[in-house]
Amino acid sequence: MGLLVLIGVVFLGACAYLQHPKFGAYPQGERLQVIQRSPQFADGVFRYSYVTPVPANNRGLLAMLFGERPPSADNLRPNAPLPVQKTDLKALDLQHDTVVWLGHSSFFVVFAGQRILIDPVLSSYAAPVSFSTQAFDGTSLYAADDLPDIDVLLITHDHWDHLDHATVTALASKIRRVFVPLGVGAHLEHWGYPPEKIHEADWFGQLALDGGLTLHVVPARHYSGRWLTRNKTLWAGFVLASQKRRIFFSGDSGYGPHFKELARRFGGFDLVSLDMGQYDARWSTIHMTPDEAAQAAVELQAKALLPAHVGRFSIANHAWNEPFERIAAASTNKPYRLATPMIGEPLRLGDEGQVFSRWWNNTTKIAASSTPGASP
Repeated sequence: MGLLVLIGVVFLGACAYLQHPKFGAYPQGERLQVIQRSPQFADGVFRYSYVTPVPANNRGLLAMLFGERPPSADNLRPNAPLPVQKTDLKALDLQHDTVVWLGHSSFFVVFAGQRILIDPVLSSYAAPVSFSTQAFDGTSLYAADDLPDIDVLLITHDHWDHLDHATVTALASKIRRVFVPLGVGAHLEHWGYPPEKIHEADWFGQLALDGGLTLHVVPARHYSGRWLTRNKTLWAGFVLASQKRRIFFSGDSGYGPHFKELARRFGGFDLVSLDMGQYDARWSTIHMTPDEAAQAAVELQAKALLPAHVGRFSIANHAWNEPFERIAAASTNKPYRLATPMIGEPLRLGDEGQVFSRWWNNTTKIAASSTPGASP
């Protein structure tokens, strides 16, 4: 009897915890009706045009969620704080296009006179619980108070390491408007964002801003969901196009034919930032390896390549700095320039002479001491 009572208490506690606002809310009403008209939506879920298997109820997913790692999976975290450079984001000149990597897939961008924030995760962990998916030491560089007012917040999809409840609620008063893939606005509205601030779009939808800047929602090969419910919201990348240049942020994406399609539609890019970390054979269709990212950069006709989905959290079984080593090797003799700024170090668009160090070699590698937990 005592065991049954304990099980009941645990079950009720878990149910209560899952009601926390951070788990978000899924589309209903008019928002759902719009989704149901999307070419990407069929049989109640969003889909990529090619079959894209995702770990589901198997050992691979359990290993990712609960920290099971093979003995060979060492060097998952650096054993010392990473070298960083804290730029004053409020002081950046709006006349100069600049990208500041905030770690993992978070970016602060000054582009065509607008301040744009992409997938901000300023928290020290990227998971439903604080003991999972903890940020590397030294990488929690910015807090909400460090950021200026934001013209546009872009969210690529609703996974915990891209849509952070604590961050976006702390920043709410600074955000002028939000641009997200279909359905993601339901989470933000649930968290107090007024509907008039939220703009949602399907793949190849766009939002025109002042100064001749247009934002485009574009395809990605991935999936969505903040707990067990999947693919009720769309996932995407973003193209930022001004009168002077075009840049592309892939969001989470496996390799696919959409990269050649983007080059055909937009005519190449001055900078692309591509998913090239947290790769694993068990989820090879939803994240790229560095070699695949290098190939995608070529297909995108990119002038410069900036790594993403790296450098702050450990979710896969490879060494934390392996993606940087592999993309450096894969970029040899490629037609693009590889840009590898430290977290917080500004990348000046148009400055082809800007040089970045191999900063990831300035730390000592040790075995991981914390468990992962974000969605891959």
